[in-house]
Formats: sequence, structure tokens, C-alpha cells
Amino acid sequence: MNAPGLIAPAATAQKRRMPPALARFARHRAALASVVMLALIALACFAGPLFLLNSPIDSDWSAISLAPTLQGGHWFGTDELGRDLLARTLVGGRVSLEVGLLGTFVSALVGVIYGATAGYLGGRVDAVMMRVVDMMYAIPYMLIAILMVTLFGRAFSLVVLTISAFSWLDMARVVRGQTLSLRSREFVDAARAIGVRPAAIIARHIVPNLAGIVAVYATVTVPAIILTESVLSFLGLGVQEPMTSWGVLIQDGAQKLDAMPWLLLCPAVLLCTTLYCVNFVGDGLRDALDPRER
Repeated sequence: MNAPGLIAPAATAQKRRMPPALARFARHRAALASVVMLALIALACFAGPLFLLNSPIDSDWSAISLAPTLQGGHWFGTDELGRDLLARTLVGGRVSLEVGLLGTFVSALVGVIYGATAGYLGGRVDAVMMRVVDMMYAIPYMLIAILMVTLFGRAFSLVVLTISAFSWLDMARVVRGQTLSLRSREFVDAARAIGVRPAAIIARHIVPNLAGIVAVYATVTVPAIILTESVLSFLGLGVQEPMTSWGVLIQDGAQKLDAMPWLLLCPAVLLCTTLYCVNFVGDGLRDALDPRER
């Protein structure tokens, strides 16, 4: 008979043991370091401007086109209007991250609902729904973006809507393929046999089992949307002043690369770092949620 004092620590250790998926993710050093880096970048972008000496909008006429220096707190330098590049880069990063996260949320929401519905119902419904996806793939995305910006202006909400209008297509295809394999599983057959409605089966049994693949694919969607917003801003179709984003700053810096290279270098480095970190997190989630590792 074991002593009570020996049983309690073992039970406590069992309760405190890290979930297997989280333990596998923690062993992925690049992914773990990327999470820390992304948290620091997000904290800097959302809270950093509150503690800076300079405003991203106001001009310092005594420090026009200033190279990176400690003078006046212009660590990233200033632009041709004397605006602090560090403050503008952090505020621009806030906009880019918001576009990436909101766009990914809309993409995941629409893509999961659409793909799960098509995959579960199957037959003609699936064929019609996926033909709609194929037709949307054939539409020139950039042409639609230019048309929407021309008609409705370059508002932040419109940029998110324009990007999200097409970013859900890949998510829908991935979810549909996974749903086709899930709908023949025993737990789905059991739910169908007791009379559970299709909508409830999709919500309670199909979608929860898609959480892993959706989380992994979302980490691919976030950098894709951030990069799309940057391309639109580089073409002059993104957010408009006084708002800015990394794409706007890169577009402005590319025009003045010879005279003021820091205008391009600083936001480009942050953008590339963010994209790489999100991709590393996606690799870590893919390995952690891989069923073969369970």
C-alpha cells in the first residue's frame, strides 16, 4: 500500500503536465522565438507610439530628411517633411497588423463555413459551390481592387473588405477537402443516425475537428494578407493619409532610395521580420498538430 504522501505529488505532476501538442510546439525553438518576437513587435506597434517623444504626424522643421540618429529621439531618422520615421513605422505596423488579423479572421470565418458546408453536403451542392470558387479564382483580383478603390475611396475598412473578398477561397478549398474525409467518420454517422440536423453536425462535430488545420493555415494567411496590403499600398491603392502602413512607407522610401535609404530600410526590415516570424510559427503549429506525432 502506497503512502498518501507519495501519491499526491505524482497526481499533482500528472495534472501539471504540459499538453502534448503544446510540448511539441515548445520544442520547436524557431517557432517559440518567433512567438516572442511577434509579441514584442505587436507591443511596440500598439503601445510604443504612446511613449515616443515625437508624433507620427507632426513635423520637426529643424530635422528635415535627418538620417537615423539619437538627436531629438529620431532613432530611425525623419522624412522630407520632418516626420519621425520610428513613430510612423510603429503606427504603420499597427495598421498592417490590424489588416492582417482582421483579414485572416474574415477569411477563416467565411472559408470554414463555406468549405465545411460544401464538403458535408456533397453532391450537386458541393459541385455548384466549388464552381463558384473556381469562377472567383478567374476574376482578376487587382482589377477588382482598383475598381473598388476608385469607386469608394481608400478607407481602412474598404482595404480590409477588398482583401478579404478573395482571401477566403484557399481556406474554403482546404476545409472542404478535410470535411470530405470527416463526414464518413463514425462519430458523424452516429450523430446523423440519432437525427441531428446537418447544421448542428457541422457546428458541433466537423468544425471543432478542423481547428488544427485552420490554425496552421491561418498562419499562412496572415503574412499573405499583410503582403497583399503592402503591395496595394505600394501601388497607391492602400490606406491614405494621415493613416500609414508598412506598404505606404516602403512605397515612399522606394521613391527616395538614393537620397534617403533609411526610409525604405526601416519599415522593410520590420515587415520582413514579421512575415518570417509568422511563417516559423506556422511551421511549429504544423509539427505540433500533426496527427502522426500523437
